[in-house]
Amino acid sequence: MQSFLSLVAHDLYNKIGSDLSRTVLVFPNKRANLFFNEYLAGESDQPIWSPAAMSISDLFQKLSVQKKGDPIRLVCELYKVFIEETQSQETLDDFYFWGELLISDFDDVDKNLVDADKLFSNLQDLKKLMDDYSFLDEEQEEAIQQFFRNFSIEKRTVLKEKFISLWDKLEAIYRRYRENLSALGIAYEGMLYRNVIEKLEAGQLPYDKYVFVGFNVLNKVETRFFQLLKDADKAMFYWDYDLFYTQQIEKHEAGEFVNRNLKLFPNELPESYFDSFRKPKKIRYISASTENAQARFLPEWIRTTLSSDCEEKENAVVLCNEALLLPVLHSIPEEVKNVNITMGFPLAQTPIYSFVNAAIELQTNGYRSDTGRFIYKAVSVLLKHPYTRQLSDKAESLERELTKANRFYPLPSELKADDFLAKLFTPCNGIKALCDYLAELIKDISVLYRTESEYDDVFNQLYRESIFKSYTLINRMYSLIEAGELNVRVDTLKRLINKVMTSSNIPFHGEPAIGMQVMGVLETRNLDFRNLILLSLNEGQLPKAGGDSSFIPYNLRKAFGMTTIEYKNAVYAYYFYRLIQRAENITLMYNTSSDGLNRGEESRFMLQLLVEGPHEITSEYLEAGQSPQSTTDIQIEKTPEILDRLRLAYDSTSPKARVLSPSALNTYLDCRLKFYYRYVAGLKAPEEVSAEIDSALFGTIFHLAAQLVYTELTANGKTIRKEDLERLLRNDFKLQDYVDQAFKQEFFKVELNEKPEYNGVQLINSKVIVSYLKQLLRNDLQYAPFEMAGMEHPVNDRFEIQTANGPLTLLLGGTIDRMDIKEDTLRIVDYKTGGSPKTPNNIEQLFTPDEGRPNYIFQTFLYATIMCRQQRLKVAPALLYIHRASSEDYSPVVELGEPRQPKIPVNNFAFFEDDFRERLQNLLEEIFNPEEGFYQTEHTKQCAYCDFKAICRR
Repeated sequence: MQSFLSLVAHDLYNKIGSDLSRTVLVFPNKRANLFFNEYLAGESDQPIWSPAAMSISDLFQKLSVQKKGDPIRLVCELYKVFIEETQSQETLDDFYFWGELLISDFDDVDKNLVDADKLFSNLQDLKKLMDDYSFLDEEQEEAIQQFFRNFSIEKRTVLKEKFISLWDKLEAIYRRYRENLSALGIAYEGMLYRNVIEKLEAGQLPYDKYVFVGFNVLNKVETRFFQLLKDADKAMFYWDYDLFYTQQIEKHEAGEFVNRNLKLFPNELPESYFDSFRKPKKIRYISASTENAQARFLPEWIRTTLSSDCEEKENAVVLCNEALLLPVLHSIPEEVKNVNITMGFPLAQTPIYSFVNAAIELQTNGYRSDTGRFIYKAVSVLLKHPYTRQLSDKAESLERELTKANRFYPLPSELKADDFLAKLFTPCNGIKALCDYLAELIKDISVLYRTESEYDDVFNQLYRESIFKSYTLINRMYSLIEAGELNVRVDTLKRLINKVMTSSNIPFHGEPAIGMQVMGVLETRNLDFRNLILLSLNEGQLPKAGGDSSFIPYNLRKAFGMTTIEYKNAVYAYYFYRLIQRAENITLMYNTSSDGLNRGEESRFMLQLLVEGPHEITSEYLEAGQSPQSTTDIQIEKTPEILDRLRLAYDSTSPKARVLSPSALNTYLDCRLKFYYRYVAGLKAPEEVSAEIDSALFGTIFHLAAQLVYTELTANGKTIRKEDLERLLRNDFKLQDYVDQAFKQEFFKVELNEKPEYNGVQLINSKVIVSYLKQLLRNDLQYAPFEMAGMEHPVNDRFEIQTANGPLTLLLGGTIDRMDIKEDTLRIVDYKTGGSPKTPNNIEQLFTPDEGRPNYIFQTFLYATIMCRQQRLKVAPALLYIHRASSEDYSPVVELGEPRQPKIPVNNFAFFEDDFRERLQNLLEEIFNPEEGFYQTEHTKQCAYCDFKAICRR
């Protein structure tokens, strides 16, 4: 395979000789020159005077007296003109992003030498004067007529009025803007191009020969520039193409611009050099189910495609989706000795980017200026960031403290545990202060990379560069703000910083002409490879979707010879076909999944090549070598060690003995393995800070509020009287105060004298709990008078069981929500703020594992069993479902009975105690029975919200 650049080098050397000091090579991009020099050096065994080389944009910059302006400043300058010309009240925040669109349109106007007076003339005048537009060809004239057929000036709408009013001002904005930029000595690229070409004379050019290599589509400025040099006999043109798409296929879009260029500027190389496409090629289409799967295929491609007689630089991995860079780098095997990455490492994939983003989020959405508090979520991201952990040894412990205390709205003073954290968590006000804040933080982070011992580490070099790049970008914003050029809201600055950083890359240092090439599509221009693999060759990736937004309507763009979407599609078609025309092994991969913007459709160029191409193409699909994941049941046998741990934990004679609670026994009945994880192995779900109130926390807050109510009602005696309840029911403020206290203690974790900072959902929960308190008081009003025996009262009792190692005494118990006494009955009340009342058939059902097992009743009956032996009154267990207690016939009394049979109210638990105790005894002995292992439940519905389902793999 003879590459295009080697042909150019050979021809140029033969025509000009070894002294190329008065020659300049102009490429579409800079990369081609590095390869060209290698080929040129191979033309002679003597030293050669190398030609100058530059890209077309560099050449115009050298010929211009103006400098290319900073993109942000250019928008700010346009905004000033816009306000003056339109007298609009629009802010820079609202203008900024469509201001970029307007500059893009002006850029296109200038690069295509459009007569702005005619384009931006009053639409009414434009319609009247159409006959005078002799510069329009037939197709352009049809386009402008089409525009006026679709856009009726007479039929006005609000949107159309806005468009016309601005359109009428565009000519003045365009002129004033260019004048202002000229006075400042800066320009956008199109303006710079136009100014150069309008004043340029061939005699002013410093070089004798201008060699244009590998161009395709030319704008009007470039065409005029090429023509000027050609007429002065100062130009040489080398076009790269293939006869397949320029002659053999009629009107092939890939050859559209090349054919036009060949007529205007004949090629230095003969046509016979450009008939490579029909030569034998091995072409494979491979579909993959994900983006990353394509990267994982690389080792296989390298093993099967790359041969020992092929130099590494003759192989290329082309990424149509540049986000695949990291997976590709991780997939390249060790046998590839040298790799050259042409596209640069995305700044958005470095730690500094995530840190800056998190810091901006903290100071914007993460800080509430009305309360002077931060939001935990934004604080947590920074406290967990590797840079914060390295710069502050207090960050980890602070994060744990906030989590433990559920401080989802911490004060800045709580977070300033050391100097770095004090700087990090100091609120800043305004865009200038925000930029200064970010710059100072980046300076602190840069200290981490100053030690010489780490200098040779490749990641440290990369991250050092990323920090420098980020600091430069933030400083640029700061300078524009300080100069008064950039005056926007904080949210606009946030979007700007994010946009600038996500579009920035960090260049890799290396020898470009050595090693396997990893590149984007644009970097492949002028380069040829023997073995090619293109990843993500999907519709929307090649040709690229989007990017065709414009204020100038399509038909007007077409009429005035500006860039249209067809131009862009033709350009990408040329890139694709030119890249594969000399290759011998071509593998084209695409993603079949339709996620996000990807439609799972192969590129149109693949379909076109399949239909029109002269080569046989094999289609394959990539299948991950996976076997179905089979989960084995988990069963943990009761080894002597586990039994010892159980005994030690619950033997009442042990000094560290724990109480075996109804919750623990319910857990065992629901799932033995869960009981093992929680109560034997001691595993717990990690604590989280959440501003949301789940059902368990809701119930806890209600319980505490109810306790506070009855603590005050019984301050002067244990009797609850009707008149006291009626008085309290009328005092909404007092009830809200009880709920606020409960929220502060259980949820906000703040001092009782602090005001609770409710958000919308929390406030709704607060009001619901107040309504539940009222319902509780109304229910008690029907039951009063009665005596309050205890609230949130801890109870326990000893149970002796027989085990394989002899008798064992256990301590069973828990906390009873409430106990009250009326006449000869002690009522054990369990408050429920969720769920539905259930009626068990009998006592046995309480001990039978099942999805619908009434575990609340089991808990209440266990407390009743304990209290039957500790006092002489009748014991009546009761379940008070607050959210269902408003109906007149509601009763909290627990009932037993078969379906569709009369129910037995449990008003005296003594009748059921023996049966319950016997079954409880059996349950406890089973827990300590070495023959009974801990296994998973058969009722998988219970696994849905289990803390241990990730371990269990259910």
